[in-house]
Formats: sequence, structure tokens, C-alpha cells
Amino acid sequence: MPGRRRGSMGAVKNGSAADAAGAAVAAGAAVAAGDLVEVVAGDVAHGGWCVARHGELVVFVRHTLPGERVLARITQVTAKFARADAVEIRQSAPGRVRPPCPYAKPDGCGGCDWQHASLAVQRELKAQVLRQQLRRIAGLEVDVTVEELPGDHAGLGWRTREKFAVGKDGRAGLYKHRSHEIAHVSDCLIAHPLVTGAEVTRQVWPGARTVDVAVAPASGKRAVMVSGGKPRPAPAFLTQRAAGRDWRVASAGFWQVHPGAADALVQAVLYGLEPAEGESALDLFGGAGLFAGVLADAVGPSGSVIAVESDEAAAEDARHNLRGTPWAQVHLGDAAMVVARLGMAGIDLAVLDPPRTGAERKLIDLLSAGPRLRRVAYVSCDPATLARDLKVFGGHGWRLSGLRAFDAFPMTHHVEALAILLPA
Repeated sequence: MPGRRRGSMGAVKNGSAADAAGAAVAAGAAVAAGDLVEVVAGDVAHGGWCVARHGELVVFVRHTLPGERVLARITQVTAKFARADAVEIRQSAPGRVRPPCPYAKPDGCGGCDWQHASLAVQRELKAQVLRQQLRRIAGLEVDVTVEELPGDHAGLGWRTREKFAVGKDGRAGLYKHRSHEIAHVSDCLIAHPLVTGAEVTRQVWPGARTVDVAVAPASGKRAVMVSGGKPRPAPAFLTQRAAGRDWRVASAGFWQVHPGAADALVQAVLYGLEPAEGESALDLFGGAGLFAGVLADAVGPSGSVIAVESDEAAAEDARHNLRGTPWAQVHLGDAAMVVARLGMAGIDLAVLDPPRTGAERKLIDLLSAGPRLRRVAYVSCDPATLARDLKVFGGHGWRLSGLRAFDAFPMTHHVEALAILLPA
């Protein structure tokens, strides 16, 4: 990929000056943004950080690995901790690799967290975060392995949807970490080739705020959606392929961004729920109806499926996708409000795929009241909210019977997990 060449972790202009600054801070000078400190990275933390200490100060450091000794530049100081970027690796850890993207560095693109780690190490770090969050928040000791998804190509070229920010000069790029400053990149290496083919970063977008690209690998179709500026024609829908069939999805709507994720999750949900013919199931936060569709096939015409989705466009997609299974109904609305209105009588199974913020406690309370569901599948893209919600389920007498995790977002700190819950 074209781009500037650089050192392994970004430049330090003057090594002796850096050493002097680090020594001054170590001697007791106040730590401020811009200071350089030498630290040893400890355990991984949720969000793509490693935890280090500088004296009594906790420092969350990016661009490092557990066990490494690094020179870190402080980027933020709060009353309780500091954040920093590793700008020089003084003692590296096994599994460190040269980042494939020249923009994956301090003060570079903020989209990737772990390009400096091998894929095996990335997946182990994600598994450690899952274990930590489940232990700390939910009090659960769970052994978990983060699984590679089918079709993964060295962790690159997978992202089928990407939103580019546009600066006042009309140039598109990607945000820096925890910043609204734009890093101007040539190509994004984790973007699917169809996304790269839109050549967003090689064009000028006068007056635009963002350019959102969504693609459908199975059909080869692409939608380029511009916010602000001159609108460009884009298809209203894309046809995605999963579970052996096509699914209509609004171009601006939700679909798993890794090409292998939808199939893997469908198979895992069906395996975990074990739906039987004639049963009734809930699909909450149902999106375009993926889980509702495969559950409808599993329970057959003698069963029933209720899908609930709060986004109107997604609900319309779900109705279109479920039109061949009239025993599957789609309800537009808030999940907790719809469940409260319909009640839980006769429901055997439920699958939840909430946003990163997780499920409302009220919804979990409703699912746990009255006749007990036989099984619950909870799909999550955030270990912390997953752990929080599993603790709430546990308070209602549910037990975790299985947990699988998938590397649906290689090179980033994100991970997709599926928890299966049974009545205690």
C-alpha cells in the first residue's frame, strides 16, 4: 500500500532529549500531556490498551503488548489515570510484528488497535479481555477462545462497510484515536476490496461531512452515501448472502461487517438454542430478520417467530425477507415495550443482538418473568456490557452454559461473542 515509510512505532526526534524528559518525570516532575515516560506494559485492558504504572499513576498505553518496556508519550492526564502512546519499543514481546499499514501508529489512523501483534496474539488478547470482564463484572470464570472466521485473509480486506470523515478541504480520511482530527490515508488495509474500489480517499468531496461505503461481496454491488455536499446516486438496498439465501438490507442499514460473521453467528445461534419444530421464538433487535428467518425455518409452520426491531427501515427489510414464512411476524418498536405488550406466554426461545450499549435491565426482567424460556442466545460486540447483562440474567436464576467468541473485527480490539443461557 502506498504511504510514508516509518520506524516501527513512530519517530522520537531526539533520543537523548527523550531520555532526559523521561528521567525528569521519573524523578518526580508532574506528568502532563506530551511528557515521555518509560514504563513496562502489563495486562491488556478493554479498548486496545495495556495497563502500566509510572510510580503510583496508572497509565493506559496503546501500541504496545503485555511485557514490553516502552517509551510512552502521555496523551491525556485525568485525576485517576493517564493515557499514552508507545513511541519507542525498548524491549519487545513475542508476537510483535511490523504493522502492515503505515498509518497504524501514534498520531495516525485510530481505526486499528492491534496491527503490531500477530493474529494469534490479537485473538489471545481479546480472549483475555473477555475473561477479565466476565470475572470482574459478572463474577464468572469462563475459559474462552476467540475463533477465526471463515474466509479471513490475514486479518485484512474484510470490512464491508466504512465511514470516512471529510475535512473542510474536501479530502476524506479516517479519524485519529479519540479525536475529531482526520488522518489522511491512501487506502485502508482492513477495508474490503469493493470498499477500496470506491476510491473515496482519492477524490475531493466539496461540502461533504462523511462518505459512507457499504458493499455486498456476494453480488459485487456497492453503495456510496454522502452526507452533506453534492449527493451521489446510490442503491437503496444491497443483497447480502448468508445461511444459504439472499437478504435485502437497506444500504444504510446494519449488517455484519465481516463477510464470514453472519454465517458463523447463525450456525452458532442454532446450535446453542436447539430450536425444535413447533416452538415459538423471539428475535430481539432483529435487524433485517437474519436470526428470525433461520429460526422460522427451524420451527416450521407449526411454530412461530416474533422479530422486534426499532429501526423502521430495518423492520421493512425484515418483513420483506420473512415474507415466505407467514408464521414469522415483525414488530416495529422498542424491544422492552413490545415484549411488555405481547407478554411471554408460550415463548420457548429468545435471541438478543443488541447494540454496543447492551440490553435494558427492564427487558431482561421481562424475559425472566412469568413462564421461563427454555434457552436464550445473547449476541454481543462489547465484553463489558455483555458481562453486565449476564450478571442481571444471573440474578434472575439463569446460568451461562456456553460462550463462543469470534474474531469478527481483526486488527481492532473489538470481538463478537455469543452467550447461551439456560434456566438454573
